[in-house]
Amino acid sequence: MDFRSKKILITGGCSGIGKIMARKSLERGVKKLVIWDINEENLAITKQEFAKFGHEIFTYHVNVSNLDEIRIAAQKVRTEVGKIDILINNAGIVVGKYFHEHNHDEIQKSMLINSNAFMHIGLEFLPGMMADNSGAICNIASSAGLISNPKMSVYTASKWAVVGWSDSLRLEMEQLGKNISFTTIMPFYINTGMFDGVKSKLLPILEPEKTSERIIKAIENETKMLAMPMPYWFIRLSQGLLPLPIFDWVMKNVFGVYDTMKDFKGRK
Repeated sequence: MDFRSKKILITGGCSGIGKIMARKSLERGVKKLVIWDINEENLAITKQEFAKFGHEIFTYHVNVSNLDEIRIAAQKVRTEVGKIDILINNAGIVVGKYFHEHNHDEIQKSMLINSNAFMHIGLEFLPGMMADNSGAICNIASSAGLISNPKMSVYTASKWAVVGWSDSLRLEMEQLGKNISFTTIMPFYINTGMFDGVKSKLLPILEPEKTSERIIKAIENETKMLAMPMPYWFIRLSQGLLPLPIFDWVMKNVFGVYDTMKDFKGRK
């Protein structure tokens, strides 16, 4: 997928890797950049900051946990911008605590933003891509969508849902003969503040700039699934070959994954 002269929409595009991917999209020559974010102040700052690129930038204040807001904003985009060529579902939240410490509102909000919103937003823009037989959708999941982890049960559930939905859509479009690429991204922790306090024994905490570049290149190359730093096939192969007690031992004692959230603080 060539970014030049395309119309791209990025959710959560005013901070973290969302903002970096927005900048990289402008650097690659997109025709129109659309950013959805819940932070109105950051929307204004980001639009002003990116004005130097000379491209058309459209910003929308959207709470993606609210289906009505998604529908209204999507209709505005179709009217004011036109058909979206590239959609990056990026907005997300994390509540790092044991499951029994959650309240019902936290569970509901996590699933609405991290899972449901991806599907509702996809449903708004996929038909336009199908009509033109062209487009790309990138869904930012997490390595937590592959590996279970203490103090992340709800977040993990939401990301497992994204992985399954995203790759099923890829298969559906292939079955229907549609030229629409789906890229499912499953990164380890990224140093954006969202996971402040996490500690990793062996696997590196990912840097936002390099991670964003890898994601953009994955979309360009129409990569189906990208996990980092451990490749997707290695994780799945290990889960398939190793008995569960041994897999758990390796994740805990070799990679230290099961202890990464012990000192989690997160973004305030």
